[in-house]
Order: sequence, then C-alpha cells, then structure tokens
Amino acid sequence: MNAHDAVEQAYREHWSRLLALLLTRLRRFDVAEDGLQDAFVAAARTWPDQGVPDRPAAWLLTTAHRRALDRIRREDNDRRRLPLLVTGTTPEDADPDAIADERLRLLFACCHPALSADARAAMTLRFGAGLRTAEIARLFLVPEPTMSARLTRAKAKMARAGIPLRRPSADDLPERLGVMLKVVYLLFTEGYRATAGPEYQRPRLADEAIRLGYLLGELLPEQDEILALLALMVLQHARRDARLDDEGRLVLLPDQDRAKWRHDEIDRGLDLLRRLGPAVSEYHLQALIAAEHSTTGATDWPRVAQLYAELERRTASPVVRLNRAVAIAEAGSPQAALSLVEGLEKVLPASHLVPAVRAELLCRLDHREDAAAAFDAALRLVRTDAERDHLRRRRADCLNAGGSADDHPLLG
Repeated sequence: MNAHDAVEQAYREHWSRLLALLLTRLRRFDVAEDGLQDAFVAAARTWPDQGVPDRPAAWLLTTAHRRALDRIRREDNDRRRLPLLVTGTTPEDADPDAIADERLRLLFACCHPALSADARAAMTLRFGAGLRTAEIARLFLVPEPTMSARLTRAKAKMARAGIPLRRPSADDLPERLGVMLKVVYLLFTEGYRATAGPEYQRPRLADEAIRLGYLLGELLPEQDEILALLALMVLQHARRDARLDDEGRLVLLPDQDRAKWRHDEIDRGLDLLRRLGPAVSEYHLQALIAAEHSTTGATDWPRVAQLYAELERRTASPVVRLNRAVAIAEAGSPQAALSLVEGLEKVLPASHLVPAVRAELLCRLDHREDAAAAFDAALRLVRTDAERDHLRRRRADCLNAGGSADDHPLLG
C-alpha cells in the first residue's frame, strides 16, 4: 500500500475514534478537530518520504495532540478555554486501537436533544462516523455549503450546552434512540452504496455501522427497532461479495452469484427478524424486504411491491416510491412503474437513480430514444465509477435493437 492510500485508509478507519480520544484530553471541540486535521496533513506530507508508521493511528494521535497543545499555548487561556464536551481525561499513553466504543461515545454526544434532529444526524455522521461534509450533504440531498453551515451552527450550540462525552447508559438512550438509529443506517447506506468516488461499496463503513448497531443492542437488549435495523443491515451486507464482478463491474440482484453471498450472515439476519414482536416499524418493513431479496430462489416481487407500498404509506418518501416502482416493474408492470416515477426528479433533483430507473423502464417499453435521453441525464448526475460504467453499458445495450432490455434487472 502506498503512502497516499495509507493516509486515506487511516482517515476512514480512525478519524472519528481519534477525535473522540482528543476530546477526552483537550475538552475543546475546535482544537481537537483542527489538531487532527493538521495531523492528517502532516501524514500526507511526511509518510511518502519517511514511510508509513507501524501504528498509523498512534502516530496520528500523538501528532494531533502536539499540534493542539501548541495552539492552546498560543491562545489566551482564560478567554479561550470554554469546554465543549465535559468529561474525564484519558492517560497520555492511551492506545487508540484498544478503545472499542469511542465512536459510540461521540455518537451519543452528537445526538443530544439540544440539537435539532437533522443537526444531530449531521453532527454524528461528521464527527461520530468520520464522513466528509460533501458526503453528508449528498446523503441529505442538500448543497455542500448548506451542510457546512448546518454543522457550524450545531457545533456552536454544542459549545454552549456543555455536552458530556461518555458511554451512554440504558436510561439515557430512549430519548435519543430514533436519531441514533437513523444515523447508524445513514452510515451503513454510505458503506453499502457510496455516494461518490471510485468505490461503489465501502465495506469497512458498513461493518462499523453494524458494530454500532450491536453496541446499541447491548445497551438496550431486545428493543425491536434495534433488532429490525440490525436485521436489515446484516441481510443487505451479506450480499457484498456478489455485487461487483472480478473486474469491478456492477452486478444487479437477479444476476448475482448466490454462492458468493454470506449465508451465515443471512441466517443471522433472519434470526434477528424472527425475534421481532408483532408491531411492524419502518425498519421492520425494510428488513422484510431485505429478507425477500436474500432468498436463494426467485424474489417474490409482488410481495416486495406490497411491502414498499406500506412503507411509502408510512413515510411518504420519494426514495421509497422509486424502489416501489422498481418492484412493480420487476413484477411485470413497467408502464405502471413509469407512472410512479413521474415527478420524482423535482423532489430528488440530485439523484441519478431517478433518471436511471426511468431509462430502464422506457427501454423495456421500447421507447429507446427517450430512454437514451434519460440515461444521459443519469450519467450527468452519477458520482461512482462502477455505476457510471454500468449506465454507459446499459445505454449502449438499450439502443442496440438486439439488446436484452425486456428482462434486464433494475435492482442492485
């Protein structure tokens, strides 16, 4: 692994945990964040010449701590040392690889009720999960400057609130559970299908989301919402090895080699699903859909469409409507599916998936020129290399009169 890749990997794996460690020492959010950013800049500058250290996380922690202390010494101590997160200190020789749940501590702090629900989710994804501002903006379907301003306001509000950084107790969780579950699933979503970049999947991010879900389950055992979200994530993640071929090209669901699925994980997800009570939540419905997709036989598309209809009734989500349209098309009604897609570009203007699905539906209906225009619209919006390549190949297939548009799958 070259130095550039090592820095990027260290960011993905350690950024949020290192930030939490720095916060426990420095008690100042701004200083901890800036010190850690400086450490990564230093790594990008020095690792190519000096080599990647044996323990990258420890190197980054030490460097960030020194940079932060240098800044504090330059500041007016009485005026500047207003704590953001009030907590105990950790030993100076703390091992960043030995602390298992620092991300959970920071996630819990960022979900404080003093913040709005959207601000809590954004703060947690940025500082508890380590996503970049641009990635969070794409998940929330807002411009990056809007998300940056939202994060700045939330940090200022956290500073005034004096929020503690500590491992949550079971008594603390109920009032924050909904936002925490939303954040964990958004984190998983970015790992399952990246919003931009050369990677279509980010398995380590999905693994981290599942780990956080299990930690929440330990704090609040047998909570149906937690079990449902865990079932959903485990079932979806079990197909990761089959979603790309050996050349990195996208493989959609009906074409996937089921022998590559992690069947032990599927069994675990189905077991979680069986432990749920009779009340059906939004995560429960999504987990039931994931279970239908995890069968080794043919997917029951009418059943999937029915589940998406119920989910749309509860959420009024345009993303759910798009997925419902896919299920209806796979069940044999592309014209009905096309009518459901109408108008979704207005509410999801930044999503390439809307014109991509529209293109496939038009192709199935043999409206090839209109399909080509929709593929072009999707290509202008798509941000991952694997999906861009897939859309180009599908456009060419659709325009080829001998192509297999009628039975080409829509779902990945």
